[in-house]
Amino acid sequence: MQRRAILKALSGAAIGGVLSRPTAWAQAPARGGVDPRAGALAVNAKDLKIGMSAAFRGPSAGLGSELYRGAQAYYAEINQRGGVHGRTISVVALDDGYEPTPCIKNTIELVEKEQVFFLSNYVGTPTLTRALPVIKRYADRQVILVGNFTGAQPQREEPYVEQVFNIRASYRQEMLALVDRFWQTGARKFGVYYQIDAYGRSGTDGVARGLAQRGATIAAEATYVRHAKFAADTGPAVQALRRAGVDVVLCTGAYQGCGAFVRTARDLGWGSEAMLSLLVNHGKATGRDYTRGLINSQVVPSYDDVSLPAVLEYRTLMDKHNPQLPPGLRDPQHAAEQLSFRSLEGFVNAKVIVEALRRSGASPTRAGFRQALESLKNFDLGIGAPLTFGPERHQGLDSVYFTSVVNGRWAPVSDWAAAVKV
Repeated sequence: MQRRAILKALSGAAIGGVLSRPTAWAQAPARGGVDPRAGALAVNAKDLKIGMSAAFRGPSAGLGSELYRGAQAYYAEINQRGGVHGRTISVVALDDGYEPTPCIKNTIELVEKEQVFFLSNYVGTPTLTRALPVIKRYADRQVILVGNFTGAQPQREEPYVEQVFNIRASYRQEMLALVDRFWQTGARKFGVYYQIDAYGRSGTDGVARGLAQRGATIAAEATYVRHAKFAADTGPAVQALRRAGVDVVLCTGAYQGCGAFVRTARDLGWGSEAMLSLLVNHGKATGRDYTRGLINSQVVPSYDDVSLPAVLEYRTLMDKHNPQLPPGLRDPQHAAEQLSFRSLEGFVNAKVIVEALRRSGASPTRAGFRQALESLKNFDLGIGAPLTFGPERHQGLDSVYFTSVVNGRWAPVSDWAAAVKV
């Protein structure tokens, strides 16, 4: 990554409603010949405010809602202990319904009207990829995004990588790892099923790259449209992949669309918490097991692995604070989940942010916060994998984790041969 002339920086995060207190402006120290007055947004004496745009309503409500709740569990604990350098953390969260245009509008409102210190926990490839040019327009104000819920490539590459701090591994890394594991079990004909947008194509690109390394190509493809629900008819997609004789199908999509595919595949004799819940409940209603041979990849460890300090802390704080969405964001069709990979990821993101805020000192600026993030080297989050950022590295973690269904719950895969047996 080339160091640009304009510096950007992040800031703390939290949950709650829109704050009315004005944000103060202060001069940031010069760095690399940069005008110290450029975008040197500081925080006021009482709070640190960040902005979040995500899906809180509709078919994808479980994405934004649980990411938000996981982050809030940690922020609530930090606030209860007096905040960071005496400042509490709060989040201005806006719903975009997993749609690009509202996400663009939300980004402008968060920066211009709310004057958030930085952006965090955006959800979705189709939304973020459209918001990236807008975020880049605010480079002179040093506005950046940290901890987004998407593993797509655009925010990891020029011209946007300078303004984004990715914490999670990429979709490409997830798919490369899945191809490697299934190849080791003997699979040679790979099919893909994906959401037909930038999100789905990003995952499919990872499959293609993994197979190319082995002199192979994708045998067959099938797609579904964004916002497809669990009741959707995925029969044509299942039949197309089945006729192609594929050994394995790698899916990139939201839980309802992927769950619908698995349900239909099992019904035709072929063959994340929200998806698992749909499949388990449908199985109880029909007297069938829809979870055999189902492997899930994650960018955080299992929330049942209490041997990891951060997982134990996450479970304790989720139970202690029972974080809730502001009334205006709640979708009555989505019930809060006790634990999930999504809320654990939000929790991990919050831990990274708070540590960087602490390192920013008592008078944080966006430039100073960016420097603090880039100072994180081999930082122990308590998840068994250290995080490292730097001026030339804006992805903190590279780990990919695999789970299969055991007694109706996701459990770490220890025996791949047994896990993939249908």
